[in-house]
Amino acid sequence: MKLKHLFFGCILLIMNTSFHTLVPSFLKIEKETHISLIGGNLGSRLINYDYFEPALQLLYPNNQLIVRNMCDGGDTPGFRPHSARKTSWAFPGAEKFQTEFANPSDNQGHFPYPDEWLTDLKTDIVIGIFGYSESQKGLAGLNLFKGELQAFINHTKMQKYNGIKAPQLAIVSSIAFEDLTKKYDLPNGIRENKNLQMYSLAMKEICQKNNVLFVDAYNASKKWYSETEEYLTIDGQQLTDTGYQKFSQLLVNEVFGKEIPTKNAAFELVKKAVDEKNWFWHNDYKIPNGVHVYGRRYDPFGPDNYPAEIEKIRNKDI
Repeated sequence: MKLKHLFFGCILLIMNTSFHTLVPSFLKIEKETHISLIGGNLGSRLINYDYFEPALQLLYPNNQLIVRNMCDGGDTPGFRPHSARKTSWAFPGAEKFQTEFANPSDNQGHFPYPDEWLTDLKTDIVIGIFGYSESQKGLAGLNLFKGELQAFINHTKMQKYNGIKAPQLAIVSSIAFEDLTKKYDLPNGIRENKNLQMYSLAMKEICQKNNVLFVDAYNASKKWYSETEEYLTIDGQQLTDTGYQKFSQLLVNEVFGKEIPTKNAAFELVKKAVDEKNWFWHNDYKIPNGVHVYGRRYDPFGPDNYPAEIEKIRNKDI
C-alpha cells in the first residue's frame, strides 16, 4: 500500500511540475526576431522615452532585431479604434466585451487593422501592455475584461503573423498610481490602486490559466515609488524619463531575462539611432493628417499625394 501511494505521489508531482513548466520563464530571441508592442498609453509613451529597444539592440547586437511600438492611448485587448477603420475591434467577437463602445461609429477609411499590421511586420513576439483604462470600470467591468483578455489570448495563439507559427506572447499590467498630493492637487491613488491591483490580479490569473508570460508592473512600480526620492510620474500615472528607465529595465528583465546595459556612450549612441527610427515609425503608424491619408477625406487627393509620402517614410523606417 505504501508503494502504491508513493507511486501515485510521484505521478502527481511529475504532472504538477510539467504543468508549471508550460509557462515560459522568458521569451526567446533569435536571429531577426520581430517584436511588436500593443496596448494603451503606458506603452504608447514608451516610444518617447525608449530605453527598452536600445537595451535589446545592445544585448543582441548580431540578431538584427525589428521592434515596433503599436500602442495607443485607450487601446485594450479587443478595442483599438481608429478614425479610418470601419470598426474598432481588434478581432472578431471583441465587441461583446465593450458594450459602452459597441454602437457603430460610421467611421470610413482603409487604415489597416491590428492583425494586418502585425502580419505586415512579420511579428514573432507580441508584448501586450494593458490594464489602466480598463480598470476605470472597477469591479463592475472586471468579468468583461477577463473575458476580453481571454478572447485576445485565444485569438493571438491562432495567428501566424510571421507566416510560420503563433507568436510568443507576454502580457504586462499597468503600473500603480503614484501619490503626488504633496506637490499637486491630484487624487492620492487609493481608489485608483484598488482597481489597478484588482485588474492586475485578473491579468495574472488569465495568463497563468493560459500559460502566458505575465509581468507585474503594478507591484514593481509600487516598490519604485517607495524606494525613490524623486517622483516617477508627472500626474500619478504617466511616467517620467526616470520612470521609463525603470519600466524598460522591468520589461528587459522579466520578458527576456536580461539586465539592461549600463548607460554609457555606446548606449546613448544606440538610443539616438532608435529614437530616429521611432520618429519615422511614429509618422508612419500615426501619420499626421491621417484622415486624408486613410480616412473619409482620402478621395480625391489622397491617391495622388500620399502613397509617395508613405514610401519615403518607410524607406527610412528600418
